[in-house]
Amino acid sequence: MRYAFWNNKGGTGKTSLAFQTICRYAETHKTERVLAVDVCPQANLSELFLGGLTNRGSDKLLQRQGTTTRASIGGYFQLRLPAPYSVPPVSVTDFLTKPSDYNPLVPTNVDLICGDPILELQANAINTLANTQIPGTNTWIAVISWMSDLLAPVKDAYDVVFVDCNPSFSIYTQIALSTVDRIVLPVMADDSSRRAVQNALSLIYGLSLPSDIYTAYAFSSKLTQASRALPKVHMIAKNRITQYMGPASAYAAVLTAIERDIDALLKTHPGLFTFTKCDDGTVEIRDFQTTGVVAFAKGAPFSKLVAGKQNIGGHRVQVKEDYRRDCLKAIDQLVAKL
Repeated sequence: MRYAFWNNKGGTGKTSLAFQTICRYAETHKTERVLAVDVCPQANLSELFLGGLTNRGSDKLLQRQGTTTRASIGGYFQLRLPAPYSVPPVSVTDFLTKPSDYNPLVPTNVDLICGDPILELQANAINTLANTQIPGTNTWIAVISWMSDLLAPVKDAYDVVFVDCNPSFSIYTQIALSTVDRIVLPVMADDSSRRAVQNALSLIYGLSLPSDIYTAYAFSSKLTQASRALPKVHMIAKNRITQYMGPASAYAAVLTAIERDIDALLKTHPGLFTFTKCDDGTVEIRDFQTTGVVAFAKGAPFSKLVAGKQNIGGHRVQVKEDYRRDCLKAIDQLVAKL
């Protein structure tokens, strides 16, 4: 199974959620092999896996990007630019990183394809290649299949693949989304996230387009015309919730509105979801607060984070054990629904 973490609102909260979920899944499924793919130019997920702020995750990422084959998703795309419509001789192992070799807090059954800022430089070239007209060749489908091409030879080597997507709907995000079966949509409890969910569904599935003009160019239309399956929404992770009182009143109305939107779509477009009832496809994620900040800085799964006073960038902060357990419990609830 392949999952994408994507919300076109962005923010580091999504990346932190993806990191904690991937690590916890690997910890609780020790016999499975897990692949994480960071398709984001910020590459925050990769920095977390490689050690975070306090353990030189950024420096280690630069080392991986500086290898001969550029061990990152950008390195692979760089090889595809001269051969966009046919698969060149390439091995996925050239682009893999074993995070536990750099960060011992990460489970050993996780492999990583690092993110890379070069994606932004590549985007215009990839767009041009995808829209080139060549008789007898669906150039858009050929380009959108780049990541599927990379993973096809190792489809039996991994039990699950997690993809962290950039907030934009750029061409590399579309390549990522076309590769997965299921989507996890993290949302924050504010009106902008409600709009972000609506925008995400519009961009992926062509819902509520402002004009029929856009239909022929929509991501969903082009995939469907090529007999390619669209990914389905599998989970909506609702964030910014108080630690002990459930959803705060200021946020509850927004969360309820998001649920109403999903309920309506379940009736009109049930095929877009893996679930039939909103409760089955939603999970409430408590605000990670200081615990999340420290885990993010250290590149630490909640299960490996040590409670007590911590020194982060010269500042003394404290991780409370009961907060740490609450954060881990929240992630366990999400992992249980994957």
